[in-house]
Amino acid sequence: MKNKTVFVCNECGYEATKWLGKCPACNSWNSFFEQKVIETKNKEKNHDKEKVKPQKLDSYIAKETLRTSTGFEELDRVLGGGLVKGSLILLGGEPGIGKSTLILQICDKVQGEGKVLYVSGEESAEQIKLRADRLRNKK
Repeated sequence: MKNKTVFVCNECGYEATKWLGKCPACNSWNSFFEQKVIETKNKEKNHDKEKVKPQKLDSYIAKETLRTSTGFEELDRVLGGGLVKGSLILLGGEPGIGKSTLILQICDKVQGEGKVLYVSGEESAEQIKLRADRLRNKK
């Protein structure tokens, strides 16, 4: 067992190996707190895993999957008829072309179908919240 310390931003969850005065992710000041992480090394973990053998693709039976409309006809077409529950879609493109705006609009349209998880590798939670508020006020 090995003890490790990380410093976590109280505002956005950013993790650093040392204490920082200002969070580089959300720009909050004095928001870091120390957290102990306990890592365990289990030498026998490979013995517990079941060996998986490759299967021929033809051995699987394809079932028609229930899809949820995004509310955007062209996007539904690109996605093969809409969103599949539990799926992950990666949206990429040049900065400033409207990726975040489009995603927030989709989230707004499909939120009645269940939970939506918005994951961003570029923007802070505050930036996303500000954009979402602007979109709500335009309605």
